[in-house]
Amino acid sequence: MRYIIEETIQTVLIALLLFIAVEVTIQNFRVEGSSMDPTLESGQYLIVNKIIYASFELNDVAPYVPFVHASDGAADRTLFAFHSPVHGEVAIFHYPHNPDRDFVKRVIGLPGDTIEIKRGDVYRNGILVEEPYVTQNSSRSYDPVTVTSGHYYVLGDNRRASNDSRDWGLVPAEHLVGRAMFGYWPPQNFGIID
Repeated sequence: MRYIIEETIQTVLIALLLFIAVEVTIQNFRVEGSSMDPTLESGQYLIVNKIIYASFELNDVAPYVPFVHASDGAADRTLFAFHSPVHGEVAIFHYPHNPDRDFVKRVIGLPGDTIEIKRGDVYRNGILVEEPYVTQNSSRSYDPVTVTSGHYYVLGDNRRASNDSRDWGLVPAEHLVGRAMFGYWPPQNFGIID
């Protein structure tokens, strides 16, 4: 009887640890709307890597790390455990004006970048961005925006139907949920997301 109880407790603990590991590292996400066409279709299900953008504020850990001081000027930075978003990644984030809603968009501008849109063409730091994933471009122009520290500029691939940084501004780093890794449903959309 004791053996059965020990085995049951071990099994429950392992299951609990696995559940926590999965909850912390990945989640599924359902695409809603056509803002990412043709890369992602409305109704498509994705696996999101949540841990890749795991971050913390340097000033939160400065008191506990001997070689970091608030006077360094770096204490107000966001540090990422694995890596910060990079140009072109497809990211899931909490909508800045309603954190209960999650959006999926492509990262176009990183902190320090200046983004300008001229007749639909995106310029990053004065250089035209090659965007082979955009098939429905807009012809509108937007004034230059410099991406502030701890924020990101995002756009949908279907520029004519996307509600993005052109409309509501930058995404704060703390709103990042994760990177879209691959689609798994429907079966014809199974694969890695570029």
